[in-house]
Amino acid sequence: MTVLVFGRTGQVATELAQHADVVCLGRDEADLGDPAACAAAIKSHAPRVVINAAAYTAVDRAEEEEVLARVVNGDAPAAMAQACADLGIPFVTISTDYVFDGQGSAPWQPDGATGPLGAYGRTKLAGEDAVRAAGGTFAILRTSWVFSAHGNNFVKTMLRLGSERDSLSIVGDQIGGPTAAGDIAAACLRIAESLQNDPTTSGTYHFSGAPDVSWAQFATEIFKQAGITCDVTPIPSSDYPTPAARPFNSRMDCTSTQTAFAISRPDWRVSLAGVLADFGG
Repeated sequence: MTVLVFGRTGQVATELAQHADVVCLGRDEADLGDPAACAAAIKSHAPRVVINAAAYTAVDRAEEEEVLARVVNGDAPAAMAQACADLGIPFVTISTDYVFDGQGSAPWQPDGATGPLGAYGRTKLAGEDAVRAAGGTFAILRTSWVFSAHGNNFVKTMLRLGSERDSLSIVGDQIGGPTAAGDIAAACLRIAESLQNDPTTSGTYHFSGAPDVSWAQFATEIFKQAGITCDVTPIPSSDYPTPAARPFNSRMDCTSTQTAFAISRPDWRVSLAGVLADFGG
């Protein structure tokens, strides 16, 4: 067995599971609510690399369940990273644009100042810090606006609502790069392989789809490609309040990912076409 993945039903884990040399652990085999069990799973499987594709991702609910979210997003990756460091194997974990405060309009640099707006971002940042502190070979891959043909995501929601309504009001002042789960999975595997050959590439990286757009623009393209007639009206975030604040600026500079691993930003519009084809759309 080559690659051990934490997660089985999430968007990225589902994509990773399609590869022959990957073994995915579901919650019944490794509950991220029990960090020690995660570390034990790594040691018992003795893989060549580990990818953490599992997380507490309920952004709004995290405002009320930050203790649980911190265990899953912070303590569990810490235990995984330490186990990997002890075994001398690479560890790749997926993080998020939510570690930034979303101010300005310039793309965020991997070494830029962080400032999470809510509990979800704080717990993911805690996980990042712990992974770095473990002292092993690692890559933290921050990404944004994940979509696929499975799980809960914006594309699936828009396909449902667009087929039910003639018009929708969608947030137009949050900007980021939609990223297909399949593209993230491929990037994780390439990075993991590279880390085996060159541990000096350990670090924090960004990976998101191009071009950067608003949620309203993303929705418009979804409807266009799916052949759905539904008018989109851009609205400010203030017209769609949520328990957890979302970053306005989720643009991420992915230059170092290209330099270190020869991974370019994928055109999310092309990836979207592939996802829609999976739906038969």
